[in-house]
Amino acid sequence: MRIVLPVLLACAALVAVLAGCSTGSDAVAQGGTFQFVSPGGKTDIFYDPAAKRGTIGKMSGPDLLTNKTISVDDFPNQVVVLNVWGQWCGPCRAEAPELEKVYEQSKARGVAFLGINVRDPEQDKAQDFVSTNHIQYPSIYDPEFRSLLALGGKFPTSVIPTTLVLDRQHRVAAVFLRSLLATDLQPVVDRLAAEGTK
Repeated sequence: MRIVLPVLLACAALVAVLAGCSTGSDAVAQGGTFQFVSPGGKTDIFYDPAAKRGTIGKMSGPDLLTNKTISVDDFPNQVVVLNVWGQWCGPCRAEAPELEKVYEQSKARGVAFLGINVRDPEQDKAQDFVSTNHIQYPSIYDPEFRSLLALGGKFPTSVIPTTLVLDRQHRVAAVFLRSLLATDLQPVVDRLAAEGTK
C-alpha cells in the first residue's frame, strides 16, 4: 500500500497535466492577457464586447520569403488577421484564394494579414505554395511552432487551418478553427476595421 499510493498519486498528476494539454471540447491557451476557450467544440468564437478581449504575447519570426524578422508589432493600429497554415493541408489550399480576396478588399482600410506557416520542414515547398496561390501578404516561417508560443502552450495547434482576427489594439476579437470562405471573414474584418473609425 505504501508503494501503490504514491504511484496512484503520480498517475493522477500525469493525467491532470495531459488533460490540460488536450484539445477536446474545451481548449485553452494563454499568452499576453488572452485566454482562449472553445467550449463544446465550437469552431467560431467571438469576443464581444471589446472589453472582453485579451492580447496575445509578442509574436514574431522569420519571414517565409526573406528570412527577415516580422512581427505583429509591425502593424500598429491595424486589424491583423493571423492565419495558421501549411502547404500540406488540403483545407489551407481551399481557403488561400478566399483569404487573399479579403486581404485585397481590406488592406486600404488598415487591415493587415500575417500567415504562420507550420509543419513545413522544407521551406521551398511553402514558398512555392505562396507563389502558386498568388498570396501577397507575408507569412512567418514557423515549422516547429516557436512563434505560436505567443498564443500559449495550450492553444489547439492541431487544428490547421486556424485564423485569429485581432482588433486595432491587437486584442483577439475572433477565432476560427476551420477553413474559411471570404463571406465568413469579410464581415468580421469590416466590423473591426470600422471600430477604430468611430
